Amino acid sequence: MKTCFALLFAALALISTPALALDKVTFATNWLAEAEHGGFYQALADGTYEKYGLDVTILQGGPNANNRLLLAQNIPILAVAALFQKDPFILMSHPGVGLDRIEDLPKATAFIGKDGFVSVYQWLKKAYGFRDENVKPYTFNSAPFIADKHSIEQGYATSEPFEVERQGKFKPNVFLIADDGYDSYSTTIETTRGLIDKNPDLVQRFVDASIIGWYNYIYGDNSAANALIKRDNPDISDDQLAFSAAKMKEYGIVDSGDSLTLGIGAMRDARVKSFFVKMVEAGLFKPELDYKRAYTLQFVGKGVGIELRPRQ
Repeated sequence: MKTCFALLFAALALISTPALALDKVTFATNWLAEAEHGGFYQALADGTYEKYGLDVTILQGGPNANNRLLLAQNIPILAVAALFQKDPFILMSHPGVGLDRIEDLPKATAFIGKDGFVSVYQWLKKAYGFRDENVKPYTFNSAPFIADKHSIEQGYATSEPFEVERQGKFKPNVFLIADDGYDSYSTTIETTRGLIDKNPDLVQRFVDASIIGWYNYIYGDNSAANALIKRDNPDISDDQLAFSAAKMKEYGIVDSGDSLTLGIGAMRDARVKSFFVKMVEAGLFKPELDYKRAYTLQFVGKGVGIELRPRQ
């Protein structure tokens, strides 16, 4: 599973090139194709991108990809939408051994990846008293966690619990850190300031079509999108895709909070400021950093696609 824990926004990319009938767009993701990219594949599979005048190519990432370089170096990059209202980062523990509340977890051995350690874990130290001396490297192999009942392990709500249940034959406690105060957005669409200034209509159309894709992936028939995901990533299973989609819906990762009124993809200044302040307190950002240069609300919060959400 990916370890793409950006300090402010996840690394996704949008590049525009000239076209005749349709605007060509290459969208580079932050990992191998998976359900966490489902809305983009949905918009491709069901023709939504084409309806919006776009010829989209999805370029999947991977462990060695640095897709921000595709945008060009030393050029201002802005987040224009946040498709995940909640960062899916989790901690897992064994049930019934005294690790059933987040307040219990700082005493446990913690299997944490290097990216998680320099981001989320630093906030956990400040917010809940987690300790560096308890950390052991997480190598994307859950066997050490499964074997040690008094340990915890990082993961994504959409992935690692599935593997632990399959391999360990038990259901772990799952702590979605977003529900415990880590209020970062995730799975953002990012592009250059130059493209925004030159062709805001193209950016708007891509954002709107992607939002509609996410509504249809979460609430509709996503089989065609999953077929495209499996085409790009043959190693992913139907069971994993179904588990991931169900967890995104269960935890409100895509559609909760502000997106319920503003639409999927929504961002708010107050939310970004809140996260920035927490990162400053955790020692990850300098207080004089102009974080407002990292995003724009120009393209979101317009209620696009809200009518596609099933009525309760």
